[in-house]
Amino acid sequence: MNAKTEKKIERFNKENVCILLPSKPEYVSVVRMTSSVIANKVGFNIEDIDDIKVAVGEACNNAVLHGCNNNFEVEFIISNDKLTVEVKDEGKGFNIDKCPKPDACNPKESGLGIFIIKSLMDNVEVQSSPGKGTIIRMTKYFNKEEVYN
Repeated sequence: MNAKTEKKIERFNKENVCILLPSKPEYVSVVRMTSSVIANKVGFNIEDIDDIKVAVGEACNNAVLHGCNNNFEVEFIISNDKLTVEVKDEGKGFNIDKCPKPDACNPKESGLGIFIIKSLMDNVEVQSSPGKGTIIRMTKYFNKEEVYN
């Protein structure tokens, strides 16, 4: 981490930004842009900013598709070592244990969202159960070495 990044992280230490949006596809781009601006402000490089933007977009797409036309909420949690983004919906939910893994031999048009999010972010947690909605919590660390040690 360079001095510029450290100052940005210190300045934004422990701040939360919350957005409540209608479950409509046109609002996904609003969240993607917001995630890009926040990630830039706290000091991520362009590759990480793009990863965050795509992962957040995928989580929001899931909220729109499966959120039963309710609102969905996005919360950006900025701390001294990471950016965590939570996407919450009050939709139909699903049984996480029964979620099929992607099959490279038989690709499908849908069902890759969680897989894509996990491949782009450092830590991903999914909480869901039928009838209870879903929370996707994604974290990107400022210092990647902390993740792999």
